[in-house]
Amino acid sequence: MGRRTNYGFEKRQREIKKQKKNEEKAEKKRQDALARAAQQGEDAPGEIEPDRD
Repeated sequence: MGRRTNYGFEKRQREIKKQKKNEEKAEKKRQDALARAAQQGEDAPGEIEPDRD
């Protein structure tokens, strides 16, 4: 059985790919949540209008 000389590099690349995929998934989930809130007529989180005196 031969040694995999670049195993560490391959492992790191897999980790980066997995992290990127998870970030894209989280971003899509956040966008969907904002779109759903907008459809329901709710304010997006953090967008509170200040009171005007």
